[in-house]
Amino acid sequence: MKSPFDSAAISARAEVAVAVALEVGREAARFRSDSNPGTLAVENKGLQDFVTIADRRAEQAIRDGLISPFPDDMFMGEESGGRSGATGTWVVDPIDGTTNYIRGFRYWAVSIAFVVGDKIEIGVVYDAAEDKVFHAVRGGGAFKDGLPIHAAATIDPANALVILGHSRRTSFDDHLALSRRLHERGMDYRRTGAAAIDLIRIAEGAADLYYERHLNAWDMLAGALIAEEAGATVAMPPLDRLLAAGGPVIAHAPGLASEFAFILENEGLSLAG
Repeated sequence: MKSPFDSAAISARAEVAVAVALEVGREAARFRSDSNPGTLAVENKGLQDFVTIADRRAEQAIRDGLISPFPDDMFMGEESGGRSGATGTWVVDPIDGTTNYIRGFRYWAVSIAFVVGDKIEIGVVYDAAEDKVFHAVRGGGAFKDGLPIHAAATIDPANALVILGHSRRTSFDDHLALSRRLHERGMDYRRTGAAAIDLIRIAEGAADLYYERHLNAWDMLAGALIAEEAGATVAMPPLDRLLAAGGPVIAHAPGLASEFAFILENEGLSLAG
């Protein structure tokens, strides 16, 4: 489907999204730094699934910052909901890694994607750990604070660093089995609790694989585009399915495709694009 947005319209949105992500991310970081944990007004949405007053404030600020200059765009946020539109939709996680945020573990992100039809056109992620913004526009490469980034050139699994996401929505036994299989191939692995950050670590070449069996769309879309534009191999379900129900994602250094092909096969995933 031909996009109703020309390159100038997409570029204008990307510029605004980068500015909004940086402003809102820094404000959320200041709010957390200045607050006692007991004043964050934490609500429990489920087992190890939380929302804070900071999430809601951040999402409203992002909505205002994006919809004010582009009033015809749709908005879908983790906290406020919404739906995708026939033209363009912002898909937003105001604080990805809320548990980390609550505990003061500064491995969380602001994630903003803009989708048109069946394509992610813009991805923007504010990295709280580094106070930097990663972004990509489809077909234009990936950037960290405006400088180009690239996926790792790793080809030896014994040199690989992998990040494995996991939530209570999926089997822990399967997670352990996968960890063991990769460990036996000589790979080192991590679990961090913030998908958007994990995906940009693939994009900048700091890690060689990120895989999680189930994420919501707002967790993955921005980071997935950034990783893809940085040259990583990215696979996930079709966008309409992700927006409706979430799903798996895998992003990895292209030189390790044979090592991770079994994950794509197990999930029935196809390459993004």
